[in-house]
Amino acid sequence: MKHFSVRDSALGGFRGLSTRRIALALALGLASTVIATGMASPAAVASGGSDWPVYHGNALGSGAAAGSSSFRGATRAWTSRGLHGQIFGEPLVEGNEVIVATESDNVYALTATGGKVVWATQVGTPVPSHMLPCGDIRPRVGITSTPVIDPARSEVFVVADERARSAISHHLVGLSLSTGKVLLDEVVDPPGSTPAAQLQRSALTLDDGRVIIASGGNAGDCSTYHGWVVAVPEAGGALGTFEVDSAQGDNQGAIWMGGAAPIVDSGGNIWLATGNGSNTSGSSPDYSDSVVELSSTLQPLAFFAPSTWANDNASDFDLGSSSPALLPDGLVFQAGKSQTAFLLDQSALGGVGGQLTEEGSFCGADVDGGDAFVGQTVYVPCMNGVMAVQVQASPPSLVVQWTSSDAPGPPIVADGLVWTISRGGRLYGLNPQTGSQTVQLKIGAVANHFPTPSVGDGLLLAASATRVHAFTLTP
Repeated sequence: MKHFSVRDSALGGFRGLSTRRIALALALGLASTVIATGMASPAAVASGGSDWPVYHGNALGSGAAAGSSSFRGATRAWTSRGLHGQIFGEPLVEGNEVIVATESDNVYALTATGGKVVWATQVGTPVPSHMLPCGDIRPRVGITSTPVIDPARSEVFVVADERARSAISHHLVGLSLSTGKVLLDEVVDPPGSTPAAQLQRSALTLDDGRVIIASGGNAGDCSTYHGWVVAVPEAGGALGTFEVDSAQGDNQGAIWMGGAAPIVDSGGNIWLATGNGSNTSGSSPDYSDSVVELSSTLQPLAFFAPSTWANDNASDFDLGSSSPALLPDGLVFQAGKSQTAFLLDQSALGGVGGQLTEEGSFCGADVDGGDAFVGQTVYVPCMNGVMAVQVQASPPSLVVQWTSSDAPGPPIVADGLVWTISRGGRLYGLNPQTGSQTVQLKIGAVANHFPTPSVGDGLLLAASATRVHAFTLTP
């Protein structure tokens, strides 16, 4: 990767591990003792500094921030004024700026010190919900996904759903971090797609100088859409594309992952999970209901699908309601709507039925959004409450450590706690060992179905429907 690359490091503490495992461990900032034991405290994880430039903090989406190993207290630092439009994405941080985008196609930069608006840019005219064939975002659809920041270019990228009279299109827009000036505006709808039927829900990420954009359909699976991955040079240019369910007559296979970003590993390969497709028979799911690994040029390298993929497709049991968790020992954790969790081998996904092991009767509800993970513990966004799952490679196993109550949002880990937002508008800090609620902070009603907090510049950040809330964590 270009901007979230693994730093050079002495590898003495990693002898005996595969190159891929070493690279992933370094990308996560894990100490050699973490790899040796498979366990870590939140303090053992670094996110590469105090910034939070992409969904869940880094290219691997670990959701783990550097900081103290124990929680001492939280104080409300500021709450922004009401912004124009609902906030569905995660707040990002670069330097002294907090970046947030809204469904009114507005992008804001707020000061990290006080939450004041530095600049605000409306990049287009959002689409009235009634112009779409279905969906549950109202009254308009604009910027739904979490943006991504390229610090080297001092530029933030968003994808805006835009209306021009009766025409609907999706635009990749690059804006100056310092001024909000539009530096790039390019239509990114793949050839042959139906823009009104496509919802760009997954967070953006970067890979080797390109913006990676994934999309699927509106809530309700109406009209004809496909899961798409689009790669666009940061300076603009020709689109690279990958299509799910591309066989004649097939469609669907959304890439939405509860708002999480595609994962980019240390070699620049892209990982994602897909939803139900229209294919409910035959020998291949055509990358629907799958975990898929793509090359940096969007060529499929490997995939995994449950042996129940045809029934999952017929029953709306999206495997891809959450994103894959690429763990530092070469394993992959994935769970979705089917209430089955899977443990996979990164180097051999195995195609249909290729899991190392699985855990049935898992979660009791959908898993929606990005995981957080520290060492071999995965914090899973189960809609019944965050779950802590211990992963073991030999023999392959998944062991549920605890399940929280009333805290179902995609979690992150910071200052010794697991942080998550409830649909009732409360930010919870959970004990990582027990799942018990250590702290509860009120932020107010949320618009986002899968809200997730972030950390940057010494602040814990969470978005309610139209405001950003910042808390200072006591060191």
